[in-house]
Amino acid sequence: MIKFSAPDCQSCPTRKYSLLGTCKGHELEDVSASKSCFTFKKGQVIFHEGTRPSGLHCVSSGKVKVSKMGSDGKEQIVRLAKPGDVVGYRALMADSNYSASAIALDDAVVCFIPKSQFLELIATNNDFSSGLMRLFSRALGEAEERVVQMAYKPVRERLAEALLLLQKTYQQQDGEDKFTISISREDLASIVGTAKETTIRLLSEFKDEQIIMTKGSSITILDSDKLFKICHLYD
Repeated sequence: MIKFSAPDCQSCPTRKYSLLGTCKGHELEDVSASKSCFTFKKGQVIFHEGTRPSGLHCVSSGKVKVSKMGSDGKEQIVRLAKPGDVVGYRALMADSNYSASAIALDDAVVCFIPKSQFLELIATNNDFSSGLMRLFSRALGEAEERVVQMAYKPVRERLAEALLLLQKTYQQQDGEDKFTISISREDLASIVGTAKETTIRLLSEFKDEQIIMTKGSSITILDSDKLFKICHLYD
């Protein structure tokens, strides 16, 4: 983790996609003045499960995973974050320890907003508070859906869903039909909730069916419609 001069919030290209997009000019100036910015290398921990939050983390660039460790020592990725997303807000609002860890999936820049600044925005900006409530509602809905998936869907269907989730989260809006992402098989297995070996075998099946193409750690989705049909077989 390396600290450096924080970029200006007003000129941040991801602000319009972020909770901070609800902030007004003077509020953004205050946030820019009080926040810190850090670079994280792939695999570095942004915050640890079980520690106490002291502020809000906003992803400026790169990819971030939020994961929990099971009693068996296996990692379960519960959320993916992209530029503009905020992480760690639930523990901050609940005044509790983090229930999961945030880790850089690749090289990332993350801004840190002190708790006092975060609470001030909640108290003075209704749009910020409403946006935060929408984040909570969306997170609850996603958690409920994930419980159903893990309980009832076979691994093949969950893998198809995970690949579509990666595409939905990280695909750039550039009109490209194909989506490519570099992700370790361990991380993909942690999203699906299965063993690495099972993930590799099913990816090979998808490759044989010309649904995806792989090269090293990179996965290219060739036919998202087929993935959609696979993950909704039991709906």
